[in-house]
Amino acid sequence: MIGRLNGILVEKQPPEILLEVSGVGYEVQMPMTCFYDLPKIGENAIVYTHFVVREDAQLLFGFNNKVERALFRELLKANGVGPKLGLAILSGMSAKQFVSCVNNEDSTSLVKLPGVGKKTAERLVLEMKDRLKDWGNDLFTPFSDSAVIEPMSDATIANNAADDAVSALLALGYKLPQAQKAVKSISKPDMSTEVLIRESLKSML
Repeated sequence: MIGRLNGILVEKQPPEILLEVSGVGYEVQMPMTCFYDLPKIGENAIVYTHFVVREDAQLLFGFNNKVERALFRELLKANGVGPKLGLAILSGMSAKQFVSCVNNEDSTSLVKLPGVGKKTAERLVLEMKDRLKDWGNDLFTPFSDSAVIEPMSDATIANNAADDAVSALLALGYKLPQAQKAVKSISKPDMSTEVLIRESLKSML
């Protein structure tokens, strides 16, 4: 099993990255809450991974630390939760926020995530509460709402950023009209793709 990768970040196409390790490029899907903290392209990155083998594919999911990966693995044990839904859940909210929702039995916030209906949200709270009872705040680094905005003056680049943001939201399970509406409502000319995705996800919670 591939549990950890240490290499050069070659590509960033949310929610996927390409990480080159000793001449081999690994395609890794990451929750957007982890994606925001990645270094710039060309810099070194360490990613903790979860390897999924299916009949039609072999998939790598990446996380910034072992706690985020552990939560993803706990999510996969829940009834009706697969890797794609787990990725969407941890893209819509941080690991700390999800644990808080479960501990506070806040199924209302979970329903706002793509692929999570009322019954799924209630089941998640019920199933995860015992599993996460020992997950205190000391396991997490403080969650920050701040985001680095990369200045962009060219209108074409801005449009491309918006298109990329919509594509990323579609990959996470959101419907096209919902994704387009969210991106359009917060889009500004100086926003990077990652900031657009982050702010769009926050606006839908």
